[in-house]
Amino acid sequence: MSTEMTYLAWTALLTAALWIPYVIAQVTTNGPLQGGNYRDPTPRPVPLWGQRANRAHVNAVESFAPYAALLLIVQVTGKADAMTAFWAGFYFWCRLGHAVIYLIGVPYLRTLIFTAGFVAVVGLFVAVMR
Repeated sequence: MSTEMTYLAWTALLTAALWIPYVIAQVTTNGPLQGGNYRDPTPRPVPLWGQRANRAHVNAVESFAPYAALLLIVQVTGKADAMTAFWAGFYFWCRLGHAVIYLIGVPYLRTLIFTAGFVAVVGLFVAVMR
């Protein structure tokens, strides 16, 4: 498997797993789900770190599609090279860093890391379009 596809798989796993901290916040704050929670989907209150965990997950899901689409285009068109491998890995590490920094609540750095991840997406776009 190519480096790009390997990082795509790792990023998919990371994105898929980022719900776990939010559920931990829910359970430790409000106890296990009850039957009524399924009928009334109103979110139960959680501490700020739990809210940030939820936002980190949502943000990762929202950002995943363009990254994945571009990597699949790179793979299908045979445009994989050292730069696309670099951008694929760079994006993964940015997303991992973003999740950690978001969860612990470090302002500004979170935005910087998010922006760096976007730069990786732009780098992949440039590779696809050349």
